Amino acid sequence: MVESALARIPEPYRSTAIKHRELLKFGMVGGATWVIDTMVFLVLKSTVLEAKPLTAKVIAVLVATIVSYILNREWSFRTRGGRERHHEALLFFIISGLGVAAYTAPLAASRYLFHLQIPEVSLVTQEVADFVSGQILGTLVGMAFRWWAFRRFVFPDENVRRQQISVD
Repeated sequence: MVESALARIPEPYRSTAIKHRELLKFGMVGGATWVIDTMVFLVLKSTVLEAKPLTAKVIAVLVATIVSYILNREWSFRTRGGRERHHEALLFFIISGLGVAAYTAPLAASRYLFHLQIPEVSLVTQEVADFVSGQILGTLVGMAFRWWAFRRFVFPDENVRRQQISVD
């Protein structure tokens, strides 16, 4: 899928895209897990966790994180490694746990610092503020943090798994 997408990009952008292929894959995984996160968040927030938007957000991020680990390990960072799998998974989930704070901080600020919630604002304003702060700003902050931390701590060594794959 990435190869066919890269082939459609005109030069000089194609060479830049190829150079940053790992980032593009990470972004595609992020897009897929953003959809999962958004769907879980909106379903929980509009049903069983209506009065607890932060709890709904934390659950949504955790579900998306599990999917993210699988997709990032097997696709985005498939040639990177350098750690035993259990250490890699532990670091991934610790960093993702720290990422939960980054993802939820804008929503917490919107609700509890700026009071963008009923009765201070209308239902429409509350819902727009929740979406922008929780799903857009939180996602951008969380993804930037996770990109840096995954490459630095979870999958630190380049081409390690590529060598293992070619040997097997």
